[in-house]
Amino acid sequence: MPRRPGLSARLKLTVSYAGFLLVAGTLLLAVVWVSLLRHVPDNPRGLLGVAPNRYLLVRTFAPAAATALAFLLLFGLLGGWILAGRMLEPLTRIADAARTAANGSLSHRVRMTGPHDEFRELADGFDLMLERLESHVAEQRRFAANASHELRTPLAISKTLLDLARSDPTRDQGELLDRLHTVNARAIDLTEALLLLARADRTGVTREPVDLSLIAEEAVETLLPLAEKRRITLDVTGEKAPATGCAALLLRMVTNLVQNAIVHNLPCGGTVTVHTEPRHDASVLRVENTGQRVAADLLPTLTEPFQRGTQRTRTDEHAGAGLGLAIVHSIVRAHGGSIGLAPRPGGGLLVTVRLP
Repeated sequence: MPRRPGLSARLKLTVSYAGFLLVAGTLLLAVVWVSLLRHVPDNPRGLLGVAPNRYLLVRTFAPAAATALAFLLLFGLLGGWILAGRMLEPLTRIADAARTAANGSLSHRVRMTGPHDEFRELADGFDLMLERLESHVAEQRRFAANASHELRTPLAISKTLLDLARSDPTRDQGELLDRLHTVNARAIDLTEALLLLARADRTGVTREPVDLSLIAEEAVETLLPLAEKRRITLDVTGEKAPATGCAALLLRMVTNLVQNAIVHNLPCGGTVTVHTEPRHDASVLRVENTGQRVAADLLPTLTEPFQRGTQRTRTDEHAGAGLGLAIVHSIVRAHGGSIGLAPRPGGGLLVTVRLP
């Protein structure tokens, strides 16, 4: 919105400094003047016949006082301009950084040095804001690029299958329809996961009292057929763990963790343990599974979108899109909780979620 031009902050401070100095000088001269006049008689012979009278004192003192006030005014303007410039220099640097960021360059930082005063705190806070904004924008761009790639793959496969059906009418239509159904189901699952991830990233989630132990039992019961198919033993332990949050999102969080633990497990005879417990002012959910050893440098990337963890064991029918733990991380973050990933000494992964 356009605004009418006005006086700069530097000019306002300069005028304020000069005005304050002029007023202070005037008051000082006024005190001196009044003090002198009280002891100087108003007669032609002056004090004791030798001192000057008021008339002579006025003629002598007034020009000197006017000269002193003029000097104070000039000194106040010049000194105030220099002092205001030095005081406002940090704000100028911050304004330059803001304009640079507005032009699309979020990598610029103020990086102010010097004493830890109010301007330093403002600059450090601005740098922190730019850092988080740059990270968020980079994450969103990476997510958009990966999502476009993931959504393009099933569409390209569908187009290829349709081209085959058109070019070869004698081909088995039932096989093509089955493959199209599989590809379409995967695209739908991916789209639903993206929508859920976007929903979990919103800060405004419906909060209600929930019990993580009941949610864990429901998730395990849902995934029991998958575990039996892969000969994985599911075990739910612990006690009542009250929390506050959206029941649907928390159910999806636990389901993703348990499904991830089943898929990334031993080919046969593995175990998955789900444990809940209250701890101080938080409720804790732990999902632990057997499996191959997980490299330490792989852990920080597992909660990023579309990171499939290619070094972990999984079956082809559950290739996935790499959104399982990313959705879990977003749901935990939306509920103000924390998530920790740690490799098990014997192989597998231990995921710990703390919710307020």
